[in-house]
Amino acid sequence: MEKQIIELEAATIRFAGDSGDGMQLTGTQFSDTSAGLGNEVNTFPDYPSEIRAPEGTLYGVSAYQVHFGNRKTNTPGDEIDVLVAMNASSLKVNLKHVRKNGIIIANKAGFKDKNLKLAKYEVSPLEDGSLQNYQVFAYDINEMVRNILQDSGLSTKDVDRTKNLFALGLAYCLFDRPLAATEKWLTKKFGKKPEILEANLKVLREGFNFASENQDMIVRYHIKPANLEKGTYRNITGNEAVALGLVTAANRANMPLFLGSYPITPATEILHHISGYKQYGVKHMQMEDEIGGITSAIGAAYGGALAVTTTSGPGLSLKVEAMGLAVILELPLVIVDVQRAGPSTGLPTKPEQSDLYIAMWGRHGEAPMPVLAATSSTNCFEMTVEAVRLALKYMTPVILLTDGYLAQGSEAWKVPDVNTIPEIKVNFATNPEGFAPYNRDPETQARMWAIPGTPGLEHRIGGLEKENGSGLVSHDPMNHQRMCEIREAKVANIANDIPPVTVDGPESGDLLVVSWGSTHGAIKNALYSLRQKGHEVSHVSLNYINPLPRNLEEVMRRFKRILVPEMNLGQLKTLLQAKYLIPIIGYHKIQGNTFTSKEIEYKIEQLLSEKEN
Repeated sequence: MEKQIIELEAATIRFAGDSGDGMQLTGTQFSDTSAGLGNEVNTFPDYPSEIRAPEGTLYGVSAYQVHFGNRKTNTPGDEIDVLVAMNASSLKVNLKHVRKNGIIIANKAGFKDKNLKLAKYEVSPLEDGSLQNYQVFAYDINEMVRNILQDSGLSTKDVDRTKNLFALGLAYCLFDRPLAATEKWLTKKFGKKPEILEANLKVLREGFNFASENQDMIVRYHIKPANLEKGTYRNITGNEAVALGLVTAANRANMPLFLGSYPITPATEILHHISGYKQYGVKHMQMEDEIGGITSAIGAAYGGALAVTTTSGPGLSLKVEAMGLAVILELPLVIVDVQRAGPSTGLPTKPEQSDLYIAMWGRHGEAPMPVLAATSSTNCFEMTVEAVRLALKYMTPVILLTDGYLAQGSEAWKVPDVNTIPEIKVNFATNPEGFAPYNRDPETQARMWAIPGTPGLEHRIGGLEKENGSGLVSHDPMNHQRMCEIREAKVANIANDIPPVTVDGPESGDLLVVSWGSTHGAIKNALYSLRQKGHEVSHVSLNYINPLPRNLEEVMRRFKRILVPEMNLGQLKTLLQAKYLIPIIGYHKIQGNTFTSKEIEYKIEQLLSEKEN
């Protein structure tokens, strides 16, 4: 039977199964292939906090969602068009997100009595009629791959591990995706193990062929490439973007880069990626704890390096004392905080935006620091370069906030020409005449930065208050107040060096949505939908939290109502209300997952309806 081809603008597929089923790998390959075809791609990996949760359990489900299309996607997708469910628990956990008449591809081998019991099903949903509102394709994938590889000589365990590639091949056929990119990846990964390579390639191809020849699956879906600007594109996660941003910034500043960190989910990959750039003179050290991570970076900054530390969740709490040290030393340091759900260990693998308070005020004493926030996986690159620029120009530690969604999700990224990125100027003290470590640049109030061991520029620094200018230890009360005021003013004056906010939509009116960080994408999609319905709603997205853009208050006062959606209980809302004394409507979600565009759209429609009534 000839296959029916249906053209789509976009689609969302979710691969779900046990932690050991290879769903992260499968989803990554699907997203990389789609990006390589020129589609706009936005992804989100969703996996349990346990290193290896009990097999078949509801809380052990691991998933990877891919939203791909011929236009900007912005989010991983609100509803699932195709769910690949490798067992009963993965179906139960994800079914509520599958759209009506959506496709479910189920591995029947994961729906046996034991699986059903763990998923708290009394009867198999594949047999009780409960899935009648969906298109269900159920196959025993385990049995199929065993038949395919019966003469391979591999163990049953190794054979069963290929089942994710059968599902991937099937999904490639369903969405008219080529196998070449994954075949190349498999060849690179298993090139030295020919029997493993041959088995994986065979199963991938047989999965594709099965879907192609299956008379039940008569529909194929085709999504054209997006109309992208000319250039070189790659799929990139936020953590990869941060690592590349650091290496690029070091290049533009002509400085050695040092990263001192301790592994912690979901920030660990930054350390992994940085370790791959040794050819560019990058130095990194995995320290014994979070305190060692930041203090080693402070030492590198003292020695004249571009210094960085990365962390997440409770790791930021452990760095607090050393952050205060970096403030009083007035040394440039970039602290990347990949936010996750807390408090304490919280939900280690789930995203949240609840570190804004600690970033703003979580240090003893008067210890002001610039705070930046990335709004997308690709924007992590730009904001990393910007964090470095501000740290070096103003001789201050800078916090860059991302979160687990941005860090581990991915997007199609246009690779910039490094020569188009402005040079970052660094002013090291070189002249011994009149040198004093706390002499300041009259414009920025940045203190002198002298490399230790330079003849005539000998000096000391430390955690005790210093005399302005000389850098001698000082207990003088008036000097302490003066130094606190200088450090405060230095950070506040950065507002003169950052761009004003721009309004997406009407410049004034009834409702303005103000966002920061990863809520950006869901809001963009919601506003697109609302405008299609004739509603006028405006949006301001913040990359700079401390200091805030100079024109933000004036912009906010042009609107009757302000809505701030956040993945916390109202942290930016509190900050803006306290600073500008403007009433703000908060919209809070703190559930370990991101806002959907439908949730934002519904909230805005609710507010617009209240006005009409």
